[in-house]
Amino acid sequence: MSAKTTPRIAFQGALGAYSHEACQQARPEMIPVPCLTFEEVIRAVKEGHADLAMLPVENTTYGRVADIHRLLPESGLHIVGEAFVRVRIALMAKPGVKLEDIKHVRAHLVLLPQARTFLNAHGITSEPAADSAGAAADLAASDCMTEGVLASEVAADIHGLEVLARDIEDLDHNTTRFLLMSPEIDESRRGDKMLTTFIFEVRNIPAALYKGMGGFATNGVNMTKLESYMVGGSFTATQFYADIEGHPEDPPVQRALEELDYFTNMLEILGVYPADADRG
Repeated sequence: MSAKTTPRIAFQGALGAYSHEACQQARPEMIPVPCLTFEEVIRAVKEGHADLAMLPVENTTYGRVADIHRLLPESGLHIVGEAFVRVRIALMAKPGVKLEDIKHVRAHLVLLPQARTFLNAHGITSEPAADSAGAAADLAASDCMTEGVLASEVAADIHGLEVLARDIEDLDHNTTRFLLMSPEIDESRRGDKMLTTFIFEVRNIPAALYKGMGGFATNGVNMTKLESYMVGGSFTATQFYADIEGHPEDPPVQRALEELDYFTNMLEILGVYPADADRG
């Protein structure tokens, strides 16, 4: 970590965003550093303005976060932990406003469909905002008494808004997975259950991916994620992102990675880290 009196953790969004909530849960002792974009989050750590980055990678409702798997390998940062945040949506408004007064709400584009049943039942219209926590800040600074915001309760606490309804999301399993990123890799065993994340590009030979994956099956290594994405603007250059259970020094993992390496042009470990208790 960089030499600062109090460690800092960077995240994308305004104070009160779900990423901020992830920071509070995973590293409550660290000062949160809000950033406008994922690129700014990464840059804040690389330039020493923050010690760690908190980046969302996937959500149980809408899938993986756009562009994140492209940014992670290019970031120069390493995964040192994971965190899961249950996305609990709260309807908030100015103090003194009642639920029946609310005619319209604003929230991030991906949040609105997740509370559609509640909004329809109360005849509330909606429009997307760039950021839910930012919308909460805008509402707090306004005089509007008929408009609300959908966001985390953390946003209501920060911006002095009143929560009119809690847990209004349609799906009660809605959860976002975050990764903690550091400038330095830490391959020490820091938990009973370790995870390893890596990227690779297979050689241009028949069935290379199938053969490379065989080592994980024969060695009993559980692969919890495998995703592909194009790189370099080419339809033929495909890179893969994978999560597995285990540590690279575990003999089964070691054998599986050695077999995969034979069928790849590139294999790079992005992080070795303990599984979060909420992984299930």
